[in-house]
Amino acid sequence: MLKGIPKIISPELLKVLCEMGHGDEIVIADANFPAASMARNLVRADGISAVELLDAVLTLFPLDQYDNEHFVLMQKVPGDTVGTEVWQEYTDVLKKHSPESEPSFVERFAYYERAKKAYAVVATGEERQYANIILKKGCVK
Repeated sequence: MLKGIPKIISPELLKVLCEMGHGDEIVIADANFPAASMARNLVRADGISAVELLDAVLTLFPLDQYDNEHFVLMQKVPGDTVGTEVWQEYTDVLKKHSPESEPSFVERFAYYERAKKAYAVVATGEERQYANIILKKGCVK
């Protein structure tokens, strides 16, 4: 056991976060995301909400302040009526850890291409749609 590590961070996820370097990206994916087919490294976090996991991850590493696209959400498909209330929850968590940061948005298929290049994909139990986040790791000071 370690002190100061949020309890919802599994040993496997902690290892992945430690391995990541400056500029590496990680996807926190909702339950609908094609995580297994996209991931170079797949970490399972079934039953854990993406909001809780995001908060825990951001306690452990900073976002890349040299790239404005360090907190990336998937844009809604035009005409889709699915709610995106989760985006406000994500923004609240983002502001808690990195007050100067703003989310950026990427078109769905461009998002998938970026996710394929990510260091890892964490498959959560988050059931809300458009609840995927790409985080770009910054330098730990």
